[in-house]
Amino acid sequence: MNLPSSATPSRVSTNDTARAGLTWHDVVWLGAIVVIGINLRPLLTSISPLMTTIREATGLSFYGASLLTSLPVVAMGVGAFGAAALTRSVGETRGVSLGLLAIAFACAARAVASSGAALLATALFAGAGVAAIQALLPAVIKQRFAARVPLAMGVFSASIMGGGGLGASLSPWVSRVAQSWHAGLAVWALPACIALACWWLLTRGQPGHHAAAHSAAAPAPAFSPWTTRRAWTLGLYFGIVNGGYTSLVAWLPAFYQQRGASVEASGSLLAAMTVFQAVAALLLPLAAASFRDRRPWLVLGLSAQLAGVLGLIVWPDAAPLLWVGMAGAGLGGVFSLSLVTAMDHSADHRVAGQLVAFTQGVGFIVAAVAPLVAGIVRGWSGGFVAAWIMLAGCIAAMIAVTLVFSPRSYSRWL
Repeated sequence: MNLPSSATPSRVSTNDTARAGLTWHDVVWLGAIVVIGINLRPLLTSISPLMTTIREATGLSFYGASLLTSLPVVAMGVGAFGAAALTRSVGETRGVSLGLLAIAFACAARAVASSGAALLATALFAGAGVAAIQALLPAVIKQRFAARVPLAMGVFSASIMGGGGLGASLSPWVSRVAQSWHAGLAVWALPACIALACWWLLTRGQPGHHAAAHSAAAPAPAFSPWTTRRAWTLGLYFGIVNGGYTSLVAWLPAFYQQRGASVEASGSLLAAMTVFQAVAALLLPLAAASFRDRRPWLVLGLSAQLAGVLGLIVWPDAAPLLWVGMAGAGLGGVFSLSLVTAMDHSADHRVAGQLVAFTQGVGFIVAAVAPLVAGIVRGWSGGFVAAWIMLAGCIAAMIAVTLVFSPRSYSRWL
């Protein structure tokens, strides 16, 4: 099941896949993955541009309003821990369907949610749906694209980040056209319903669609990520790296507004970061696809992120787009490639799925805490430079941690 402990080549043999290329069915599957991934971030990013209007309409405090984005992230982490139970009860593909249904229901409920408590409930419910999809879909990808995991995970990650950008840009437009902030939030129920229909058509009648199919297959190897040191290492690594994303999303506009930038200009920098993230989330895993050892590529992505953050510290006004672009590219590339690295640890898609779910469970909880810590540091220091220095130190530490992810260690981590 696992890689042998003997020396492994630096490049992966791709004889079969190189000759075969993508079939039309592969393209259809990748299209479905894109449609699903687009739905996993608008529930977060659609809130920020409408925050002032939402607070005035609902009476939410600043703390309550911040929970509209932090609660779903916490739910993504906590919900990922239930992925194994969900897989056993309904199977991966049905679990993804339930996740899409939860997102569609939560977004649709925002059309009539008139109180802060109701909006917070939709945020929590939608976050649980996202958790199910993010935890279960990688296992399906591992099984369906065993020889092309970096490609499929890159497409998935890029679509997640692209969906985040769409949420931030389209929701204000819909709100303005419909003259209702409710419409700007609720419109995201439509793509969730489309994704649910596409997923059902694609997976109906296929092996593994029902939980019973798992009982007919070979039993999964005994594995508990809770007692596995490598699982905790991957989870903390994923969380600290993505803590950079949540911190920049929360505080980058405020940082540049403090330096005299307008709301529109600072928002444009955040949108640009999303574009660089999506591109790198696809390209970095593709660049690393032919190599068994993912570490050089992870270091490359982390180095780009570190260079961007150092630019924010030393020369923030010299080339803000360059710094934001480098940080975003590093964040996007490492997000997808770190999940690919977790999946590399086992050839069994069920074990790989458990490991990825645990990695995200720990990771998203850590990432949810990061902007709060950055905010405390900002309040203590009176500016954001101290928070960026702390972030740069964390990135440098993760570059060092990357060295432990040698392919030779994969056979020893269970």
